[in-house]
Amino acid sequence: MASKPERAAFYLRVSTDGQTTENQRHALTEIAERRGWKVVAEYEDAGISGAKGRDKRPGFDKMLKDAVRRRFDVLMVWAVDRLGRSSATALTALDDLHSAGVDVFVERQALDTTSPYGKAMFGIAAVFAELERGLIRDRIIAGLAHVKKHGPRPNKKPIGRPSVSADKEAAIRERLALGHGILRVAREVGVGSSVVQRVKAAASETRQNADAPEAALRNQRSESE
Repeated sequence: MASKPERAAFYLRVSTDGQTTENQRHALTEIAERRGWKVVAEYEDAGISGAKGRDKRPGFDKMLKDAVRRRFDVLMVWAVDRLGRSSATALTALDDLHSAGVDVFVERQALDTTSPYGKAMFGIAAVFAELERGLIRDRIIAGLAHVKKHGPRPNKKPIGRPSVSADKEAAIRERLALGHGILRVAREVGVGSSVVQRVKAAASETRQNADAPEAALRNQRSESE
């Protein structure tokens, strides 16, 4: 393979719908321009966890298939864990790409597998990415177990979605009552659309609970008539 690949491809991934791949794209584009690489393809999996297999990541699957077809010379990714959250997944992808004659450039870990040293460092970074994921999972499990057994820890933020202030909740309810849409209310009050949706759902549930006794009384009357 040439020491300076000319055809580059991006693989972009974020784990949730609330995230965007635009920052990854912007950073990789600047690097490709500096190196004189021509970006010929982009592959993206938005809102898909790196822990999922190839069959659940269509962008990842297509990228590997195009690599075999030699449609690009180097694959550029923002970080090792974009390829996979386990070292096995990331290293398997690396082997598949190298078998196809494609190198990998990883910006965050400053890895360039055009050299043996870069390939070795890639493997080390993939191991640490898996270790980090395991540590995070263990901390979450331990925290939930502690709360279940002892209750919330003092001076700790509650687990779950943050609550909205009473003033903002009142403002949300008022605007919803006027028939304003969720996006408009979120913009006017200065909160996320998910907050407005939660307030709306809670208000709907409250109304249903309030109407339940009256509905039951009406049913009882109709049955006795």
